[in-house]
Amino acid sequence: MVASFPAPHTPLDRLDATLRDRGFVVLAPEAVATLAGLPRAAFDALVPSWDDLRPDDYLKDGGRYRQRRHACCVVEGDTLRPVPHRMHWQPVEYNALHGGMERWFAPVDAATLAQPAWSALIRGLARVCSVQRAVPRWHVEAHQFRIDTSDGVGRPTPEGAHRDGVDFVAVLLVGRHAIKGGETRVFEAQGPAGQRFTLTEPWSLLLLDDARVIHESTPIQPLDAARGHRDTLVLTFRADGFQGDPAA
Repeated sequence: MVASFPAPHTPLDRLDATLRDRGFVVLAPEAVATLAGLPRAAFDALVPSWDDLRPDDYLKDGGRYRQRRHACCVVEGDTLRPVPHRMHWQPVEYNALHGGMERWFAPVDAATLAQPAWSALIRGLARVCSVQRAVPRWHVEAHQFRIDTSDGVGRPTPEGAHRDGVDFVAVLLVGRHAIKGGETRVFEAQGPAGQRFTLTEPWSLLLLDDARVIHESTPIQPLDAARGHRDTLVLTFRADGFQGDPAA
């Protein structure tokens, strides 16, 4: 029997202080909806798009367990501006497995980008980031992920515990289907302390200060013979341009 620890939800009125004090915060779905200024049900319109992701052909472990789509935008104040489809790039210092590669993933579908919940969520999280650090603009990368058990085991973070090379990382659970595992682990980047828990509620949120903590999710396995999966939306916020750009 593997121990399972509940997500340590923080009340919305303690969000800013908790993120500043601990370097990460976990919010329940209702709090996430309040941040976005929408009813929780509005996020349901996004969910079907996770059934139409594309295989990640860059996995160096040869796995077939990850599907994804990718989009980028810039947020200035409360204005969100999409940018042309671009590569995803990380230095090897932050991603020893897949760093240094120009990875071109399938773009997020236009119908998904047009959903009010998509832009409202990004703008709401950008406001939270700006409370922590007042910057002129945020360069945002959005990653839709589906990790499945087609290989028997699916690895949400094949690179292991890591930082992303950005300012803030938001991990939203979209759903879990017929799986076990997928425990979230957050550790101090410069110390021994850490916490482990499992996100189980759709649209619950883990928000990380990327300079202060490292994070990972443990592998998933199917509950039975049926194939299972774990869907997430990962949003990264970076002040100094997109990684891989000449000025970045």
